[in-house]
Amino acid sequence: QVQLVESGGGLVQAGGSLRLSCAASGFIFSINAMGWYRQALGKQRELVATITSGGNTNYADSVKGRFTISRDAVKNTVYLQMNSLKPEDTAVYYCNAEGVRVRLGGKKYDYWGQGTQVTVSS
Repeated sequence: QVQLVESGGGLVQAGGSLRLSCAASGFIFSINAMGWYRQALGKQRELVATITSGGNTNYADSVKGRFTISRDAVKNTVYLQMNSLKPEDTAVYYCNAEGVRVRLGGKKYDYWGQGTQVTVSS
Protein backbone atom coordinates (compact mmCIF):
# COMPACT_ATOMS: atom_id res chain seq x y z
CA GLN A 1 0.00 0.00 0.00
CA VAL A 2 2.77 2.42 0.91
CA GLN A 3 5.47 3.04 -1.65
CA LEU A 4 8.35 5.48 -1.92
CA VAL A 5 8.99 6.81 -5.40
CA GLU A 6 12.34 8.49 -5.99
CA SER A 7 13.56 10.66 -8.82
CA GLY A 8 16.22 13.20 -9.68
CA GLY A 9 19.38 11.15 -9.87
CA GLY A 10 21.81 11.46 -12.72
CA LEU A 11 25.32 12.22 -13.87
CA VAL A 12 26.92 15.55 -13.03
CA GLN A 13 30.39 17.01 -12.93
CA ALA A 14 32.10 17.86 -9.68
CA GLY A 15 30.79 21.14 -8.34
CA GLY A 16 27.39 20.63 -9.89
CA SER A 17 24.00 20.22 -8.28
CA LEU A 18 21.16 17.75 -8.22
CA ARG A 19 17.81 17.71 -6.51
CA LEU A 20 16.38 14.39 -5.42
CA SER A 21 12.76 13.90 -4.56
CA CYS A 22 10.88 11.10 -2.87
CA ALA A 23 7.13 10.85 -2.57
CA ALA A 24 5.44 8.45 -0.20
CA SER A 25 2.32 7.18 -1.90
CA GLY A 26 -0.70 5.44 -0.48
CA PHE A 27 -2.70 6.42 2.54
CA ILE A 28 -0.41 7.48 5.37
CA PHE A 29 -1.63 8.66 8.72
CA SER A 30 1.71 9.77 10.04
CA ILE A 31 5.46 9.51 9.52
CA ASN A 32 8.01 10.02 12.23
CA ALA A 33 10.82 10.98 9.88
CA MET A 34 12.02 10.77 6.32
CA GLY A 35 15.53 10.77 5.06
CA TRP A 36 18.15 9.84 2.56
CA TYR A 37 20.78 7.16 2.73
CA ARG A 38 23.40 6.24 0.20
CA GLN A 39 25.45 3.22 -0.67
CA ALA A 40 28.56 3.36 -2.78
CA LEU A 41 29.89 0.30 -4.57
CA GLY A 42 31.56 -2.03 -2.14
CA LYS A 43 30.52 0.02 0.88
CA GLN A 44 27.78 -0.11 3.47
CA ARG A 45 24.73 2.05 3.37
CA GLU A 46 25.16 5.27 5.31
CA LEU A 47 22.93 8.06 6.51
CA VAL A 48 23.01 11.25 4.48
CA ALA A 49 20.26 13.39 5.98
CA THR A 50 17.00 13.04 7.86
CA ILE A 51 14.12 15.31 8.73
CA THR A 52 11.51 14.66 11.39
CA SER A 53 7.85 15.47 11.26
CA GLY A 54 8.67 18.46 13.44
CA GLY A 55 11.21 19.75 10.96
CA ASN A 56 14.40 18.85 12.80
CA THR A 57 17.21 17.95 10.42
CA ASN A 58 20.30 15.85 10.77
CA TYR A 59 23.19 15.57 8.32
CA ALA A 60 26.22 13.45 7.88
CA ASP A 61 29.36 15.46 8.51
CA SER A 62 30.50 14.83 4.97
CA VAL A 63 27.54 16.69 3.46
CA LYS A 64 26.97 19.50 5.95
CA GLY A 65 26.93 22.84 4.22
CA ARG A 66 26.43 21.26 0.82
CA PHE A 67 23.19 19.28 1.07
CA THR A 68 19.82 20.46 2.28
CA ILE A 69 16.91 18.22 3.15
CA SER A 70 13.37 19.52 3.14
CA ARG A 71 9.88 18.15 3.07
CA ASP A 72 6.33 18.85 2.09
CA ALA A 73 4.34 17.36 4.94
CA VAL A 74 1.03 17.55 3.11
CA LYS A 75 2.36 15.65 0.12
CA ASN A 76 4.55 13.33 2.20
CA THR A 77 7.44 14.23 -0.03
CA VAL A 78 11.05 14.74 0.93
CA TYR A 79 13.72 16.49 -1.10
CA LEU A 80 17.47 16.53 -1.06
CA GLN A 81 19.16 19.51 -2.66
CA MET A 82 22.75 18.55 -3.35
CA ASN A 83 25.20 21.32 -4.17
CA SER A 84 28.95 21.37 -4.67
CA LEU A 85 28.89 17.70 -5.48
CA LYS A 86 32.08 15.71 -5.15
CA PRO A 87 33.11 12.41 -6.74
CA GLU A 88 32.89 10.79 -3.32
CA ASP A 89 29.17 11.57 -3.33
CA THR A 90 28.74 8.97 -6.06
CA ALA A 91 26.36 6.31 -4.78
CA VAL A 92 22.89 4.91 -5.00
CA TYR A 93 20.70 7.16 -2.91
CA TYR A 94 17.79 5.58 -1.07
CA CYS A 95 14.79 7.33 0.36
CA ASN A 96 13.61 6.19 3.76
CA ALA A 97 10.40 6.71 5.67
CA GLU A 98 10.63 5.75 9.31
CA GLY A 99 7.79 5.10 11.69
CA VAL A 100 5.05 5.09 9.08
CA ARG A 101 1.58 4.62 10.49
CA VAL A 102 -1.36 4.06 8.15
CA ARG A 103 -4.06 4.44 10.78
CA LEU A 104 -4.46 5.92 14.22
CA GLY A 105 -2.96 3.57 16.77
CA GLY A 106 -1.63 1.25 14.10
CA LYS A 107 1.78 -0.31 14.03
CA LYS A 108 4.71 1.66 12.69
CA TYR A 109 6.78 0.40 9.80
CA ASP A 110 9.81 1.55 7.86
CA TYR A 111 9.85 1.81 4.08
CA TRP A 112 12.61 2.17 1.53
CA GLY A 113 12.65 3.47 -2.00
CA GLN A 114 14.17 1.60 -4.90
CA GLY A 115 17.21 3.86 -5.03
CA THR A 116 18.39 6.40 -7.56
CA GLN A 117 21.90 6.57 -8.95
CA VAL A 118 23.96 9.71 -8.44
CA THR A 119 27.25 9.81 -10.28
CA VAL A 120 29.67 12.71 -9.92
CA SER A 121 32.55 12.87 -12.35
CA SER A 122 35.82 14.61 -11.61
